[in-house]
Amino acid sequence: MRLTTKGRFAVTAMIDLALRQNNGPVTLAAISQRQQISLSYLEQLFGKLRRHELVESTRGPGGGYTLGRKASEITVADIIVSVDEPIDATQCGGKENCHGDGGRCMTHELWSALNQRMVEFLDSVTLQKLVDDQLAKGMQIEDKPATKRAISSAPVVKPIRVNAPNSVFALGNSFAKQ
Repeated sequence: MRLTTKGRFAVTAMIDLALRQNNGPVTLAAISQRQQISLSYLEQLFGKLRRHELVESTRGPGGGYTLGRKASEITVADIIVSVDEPIDATQCGGKENCHGDGGRCMTHELWSALNQRMVEFLDSVTLQKLVDDQLAKGMQIEDKPATKRAISSAPVVKPIRVNAPNSVFALGNSFAKQ
């Protein structure tokens, strides 16, 4: 089995979301920035997570994503399967036609047993456990962001109004009037 970035990023993004959702909906842009995951890739993943009801979206200002269920009710297997990540170590994809002629390979049962163990393991790990692990490692969660845009400490620079011609033709006309 090879776990691709799709599954890895989905689990990482869900941990980030679960860590921060107590402060309200979490934007994908914020997750993207913190986890260094492409925003467009996150949008694709969260579309699938939403269709599987693992996350809920809120539109508009102050919108973003929250978990669709409690973190203790979401498993890593749920996340990986929802983003179409196959959990399969067999060569045949579980179809038992490893050689293409309908026959199994000599190691088919081995890989099938491994698949079963992987699913059991991933199904035993909840999102809440992963969140708790991060908090136990000392992960600091920033306070709730301000609902209004932050006021910049830099002064607002207003453009200077110059009463001068704005083209060569206007300059010529100003000389002609004198």
